[in-house]
Amino acid sequence: MKKITTFLLLTTLLFSCAKQSDRDAKKAELDKLKKEQADLKEKILKLESELSAGDSTVEKSKLVGITEMLPAPFSHYIEIQAKVEGDQDITVSSESAGNVTSIAVQAGDRVSKNQLLATIDDKIIRQGISELQTQLDLATQVYSRRKNLWDQKIGSEIDFLSAKATKEALDHRMASLQEQLDLTRIKSPIDGIVDEVILKVGQTVAPGMPAMHVVNLSALKVKGEVAESFISHVNKGDDAILYFPDEHKEVNVKLDYSGNRINPVNRTFNVEVRLNSKQGDFRPNMIAIMKIVDYKNANAFTIPLTAVQKSGDGEFVYVAAEEKGKLIAKRKTVQTGLIYNGVAEIKSGIEKGDKVITSGYLNVVEGDEIEL
Repeated sequence: MKKITTFLLLTTLLFSCAKQSDRDAKKAELDKLKKEQADLKEKILKLESELSAGDSTVEKSKLVGITEMLPAPFSHYIEIQAKVEGDQDITVSSESAGNVTSIAVQAGDRVSKNQLLATIDDKIIRQGISELQTQLDLATQVYSRRKNLWDQKIGSEIDFLSAKATKEALDHRMASLQEQLDLTRIKSPIDGIVDEVILKVGQTVAPGMPAMHVVNLSALKVKGEVAESFISHVNKGDDAILYFPDEHKEVNVKLDYSGNRINPVNRTFNVEVRLNSKQGDFRPNMIAIMKIVDYKNANAFTIPLTAVQKSGDGEFVYVAAEEKGKLIAKRKTVQTGLIYNGVAEIKSGIEKGDKVITSGYLNVVEGDEIEL
């Protein structure tokens, strides 16, 4: 029993010595690292001091760009997507049933109003007209003779009225057949250009079936929809810009129409601008971006929106102010107005001639010496 106790005491003593030795080694290593850290810090400070002594401009002046505040026109636009439409962009339909017997035009042909475009089989109608013409000729002769006799007070009045009624009835039937014959002629309802021929010779058509597409390129307009929140800002005659992405072309225009009714489905109202051939080569259904001026200021101070910074006190900018022959960054609180295309209107806080820092402003604080 005494031997076991002695063994346990020796084991505990050896473990304690090993643990103490490990702690001493770690402490020594820590002291060494701290000394190395202090040496490195001293070297860093020495190098920074030497660099500062060799360059008198370090941290003394900062390079910036400025914009001098001068009144200039500023406009704000509402941008919407629109498209070109035609007042005379028409699909011509057949008004009669039958087979197409001829087509008189092809795509690209210029046509005039009432010009023949195509014909539909009219054989049966012509036969009916021929038969009716024989009856009408006879009825006309009978009526003429009855009338001559009646004018001479010869014959009975009932014979005269019967002949007159027969002739008039046949006249009405003939007029009806002539109208039916005319319906077999598909004609252009407008002056324009044939854009598409849908029919083919021999094809069977029915009333209302599309036959051709005719468009008048001199009667085009750009139509768009504006959100109802702008209805009090948009009026007929307002300046606008039309941009056509496909042609990379801009056209300065004025609104020809501004709607007075809100569409209950999408809460918008219509605006329109009429085009003319002098403004460009436009086509129906072309996409356009319509930019409508809803605000103008002829004498505004404007700067890039990125130059306006924010803090708990509100918005501010830095200006370059001269002090003792040096340029110093000064902070000015401002109030912005409308913003368009990355440019902000400054409503208050700056004056004419102020030199607002518009580049390099993120590297300065109030009181820094700056250079341009």
